[in-house]
Amino acid sequence: MTNSNSEQSTLSFSIYKGVPLILQSEIAECGLASMAMVASYHGHQLDMPAMRKHFSANLKGMNLQQLIELGDSLGLASRALQCPIEEVHKLATPCILHWDLNHFVVLTQVSGKGKSAKYSINDPAVGKRTLSTEEFSQHFTGICLELTPTNKFEVKQNKAQMKFTQLWRSMSGIKAGLVKLIGLSLVLQLFALMTPYYMQWVVDEVLISFDKPLLTVLAMGFALIAIISVVTNAVRSWLILRLSSLLNMQMGVNLLRHLLRLPMSYFESRHIGDIVSRFGSLAQIRERITTGFVETLVDGFMSITVLIMMALYSLKLTAVVLGAIFLYTIVRLALYRPLHQATEELIQSSAKEQSNFLENIRGMQAIKLFGNESQRQGIWQNRYAEVINSEIRLGRLNISFESFNQLLFGLENVLVIYFAAIMVMANSLSVGMVLAFIAYKGQLTSRFANLIEQIIQFKMMRLHLDRIADIALTEQEANREGEATFSHNEDGEPKGQLTLENICFSYSDDQAPILNNINLSLEAGDSIAITGPSGSGKTTLMKIMLGLLQPTSGKVLLDGKNITLVGLKNYRKHIAAVMQDDTLLAGSIADNISFFDSQPNYLKIEQCAQLAVIHDDINKMTMGYNSLVGDMGSNLSGGQIQRLLLARALYQSPCVLFLDEATSHLDKDNETKISEQIQHLPITRVMIAHRQETINMAKKVYLLNNGTLINLNDNSSEAVS
Repeated sequence: MTNSNSEQSTLSFSIYKGVPLILQSEIAECGLASMAMVASYHGHQLDMPAMRKHFSANLKGMNLQQLIELGDSLGLASRALQCPIEEVHKLATPCILHWDLNHFVVLTQVSGKGKSAKYSINDPAVGKRTLSTEEFSQHFTGICLELTPTNKFEVKQNKAQMKFTQLWRSMSGIKAGLVKLIGLSLVLQLFALMTPYYMQWVVDEVLISFDKPLLTVLAMGFALIAIISVVTNAVRSWLILRLSSLLNMQMGVNLLRHLLRLPMSYFESRHIGDIVSRFGSLAQIRERITTGFVETLVDGFMSITVLIMMALYSLKLTAVVLGAIFLYTIVRLALYRPLHQATEELIQSSAKEQSNFLENIRGMQAIKLFGNESQRQGIWQNRYAEVINSEIRLGRLNISFESFNQLLFGLENVLVIYFAAIMVMANSLSVGMVLAFIAYKGQLTSRFANLIEQIIQFKMMRLHLDRIADIALTEQEANREGEATFSHNEDGEPKGQLTLENICFSYSDDQAPILNNINLSLEAGDSIAITGPSGSGKTTLMKIMLGLLQPTSGKVLLDGKNITLVGLKNYRKHIAAVMQDDTLLAGSIADNISFFDSQPNYLKIEQCAQLAVIHDDINKMTMGYNSLVGDMGSNLSGGQIQRLLLARALYQSPCVLFLDEATSHLDKDNETKISEQIQHLPITRVMIAHRQETINMAKKVYLLNNGTLINLNDNSSEAVS
């Protein structure tokens, strides 16, 4: 989904019910996010995980008819209409607009008319935006969808949010560390409470009576307190470092473990930069759990303690300080919503910029060949400008608040000193007591300000929890574990008999099936080629055989056992594949062939390289099998990479080998040599091919067309299905 690079964001301080901003997580979720915003405005509180349960958007996105059906399922009556820009102000808001021919946004408000009108929209890809008539007309296609609640519409909460307690349950050793940290922090703060007394005693007792021995005792006593405080602070800092490291490791490992077990559809529908950005939210959560959580408790306790100390000195002066703190709190909380919005937009724009940057690095060869350096620079520059603009908006908020903060507490300080001086002249307070009170006042204002800031940051942590929830709350790959087992042959491996029974598949409920009632039976050692027009579903069918996609109906069997009952993890131990978009990983050639086996069999590595006809090429390299390669930084040709990928697949000793255009970059001689060597292995081969040379190497050939698999070896050419 696309969005404009020219944007102007505004901040809303109004107190009436506004349209919530819900950002899309997946590439093609703008329709779902827009509908969630409208439904939430009317009272049915929804988030993206809940919306996905209502409707599963595919990578092609949603059309207007699908949006109408989705609205109907939520109890919203839809009215689709074509509206000229001059009539947009008459629309019932919030409504959904068709945007840039490939995107949906929510119109929340129109202020003014004609060329001076301002259009407020919630863009699920960017955030809140306010556009002029000229900017609006550049993107609005004229199609809009008004939505009105019916009597079937339900006002309820339906959000699948990640809770803070879910993080606690998955971590060990954290609670004990936090208890120690809180204890040390309280000790430090008690030492800090004693410091004003030193000043008061010196001014009121020592200077008046010129008592030098008392001064010496006080100096030695408070020097000892200072030393103990430094040691305690060092221990506390070490404990924070240890606790943060422990949290980093546990949260990072747990989240990555879950991420690696998510279905392929999760990665296919998201930008890589967005996933990286979500993973980066762990740092913010770790900070809140360790120092943030402790500081909140300690500052809350110490604020009350210091307030009591101040009240013992003077209730009048304490009331002045409390008045300033009250105003500070009101303004800080009032700025929370725009601060939340600006932070969310910054996170989102940073993720988009990072995705674009990674795309540029990965696509550098194509960029240079097409001479598109300037264009790609411009695209990234626009993305980066959005990041900078988001930072500016956030910075403006912080500057405004800091200015107010300085003015407020500056005036408060003037008033406190003014009234304190009057009380000293009236002999209600001593000079030492005033100095002590001012010191306590400084502690209270800084602690209370920090307490409010920590509370705000804890509320802001919902942003990061929601981003991590997109990973953590997504269900792992279905049928990963199973209870059934394969019937093994003499070597302890499955025989390799592969069967497809009535396989049907479509990417969403409202789409026509891509595969329709596919049946196929392969005996152990069979070699078949599946051919057909591009886009006919060959790779989709292979992904179903590999368990990367779940069929809409039907089942895949290996040696007569349903792979979902055996478990995909166990099933994949006995198969291997070379797909079109497979890549090498950063490491040596030996590492890549063994797929970073912790105990690699170097003899087997060489044997697999020989089978893939890459052994001689490797030996010609300076470092042989220790030569370093990677997904980007290697001098290998396309044919060499394909042969390395094939060697990697053979190293797994599969009973079934899947090849998706796996030899498309090879010359005829090398392809023939590889085929001759592999056909002597006890391996069932399933190949997707377009080249006649590859097709001829198969014992059986099937044509996939219009969702139907046709046996080309059958003289009657009847569909296998």
